Amino acid sequence: MIGRSEEYEKMFRLEGQLWWYRSLHERVEMALQQRFGKRRDITILDAGCGTGGLLNFLRQRGYTGLRGLDGSTDAVAFCHERGFPVTFVNLNNLADFEPDTKYDVIVCNDVFCYFTDTDLLPLLSALSHRLKPDGLLVSNNNAFNLFMGEHDLAVGIIRRFVLADFEQIVPGRGLHVRSATYWSLALSPLILLIRQWQRLQLKLGWLKAEDAQSDVYLPPSWLNETLYQIVRVEQKLLRRTPFGSSLFMVIDSQGIL
Repeated sequence: MIGRSEEYEKMFRLEGQLWWYRSLHERVEMALQQRFGKRRDITILDAGCGTGGLLNFLRQRGYTGLRGLDGSTDAVAFCHERGFPVTFVNLNNLADFEPDTKYDVIVCNDVFCYFTDTDLLPLLSALSHRLKPDGLLVSNNNAFNLFMGEHDLAVGIIRRFVLADFEQIVPGRGLHVRSATYWSLALSPLILLIRQWQRLQLKLGWLKAEDAQSDVYLPPSWLNETLYQIVRVEQKLLRRTPFGSSLFMVIDSQGIL
């Protein structure tokens, strides 16, 4: 998404309100609590932190050891506006950035979709190298090619994943997928219908790729809250679901790199 200033501006304004971001941030917090309990002094790196919405969420929850990196000058500027000393780093060069610094947790949400295999494997190795022996890599990812649509074009997504993709590549990087789930199953039919309609419009020329708009917009408050509650109930009732437009993973460090 680097270079799309208008998308970063929308993200900065809406992350704290939009149902999707709220749901994702709560998933991250749950993963932290399951491993570290009530501790708030763990060191957390948000690699590809965007405009700092997750960092702000965690700060509000009392977490203190927060650090962020991003390869967009727009994103870094918005993080500074929030009061976070986020560093500009191209994640392709992560191996050369503070190589001896280790973290309890690294979060890498909706970042891998911008990397080809050639670049993704070194990035996973670099992330693994920065985890403490009992550390966690928490990662949300765009899932299933069926969900490709206007949003992908608007923010420059080049790929989507299924769990098998990561199960094949992370063991060789000193990592192990501890838990994973697709989400949101309940909203999948609606999302899929919208995305397929968008693809049809693109195919017929009714929608131009250069005019594509992202999903980062705030619906009416009643709808935003309804969508949030649907996802929240699903998360409470079902620890793992087999389908959804996103794939959320908690990955253990094996401490071998």
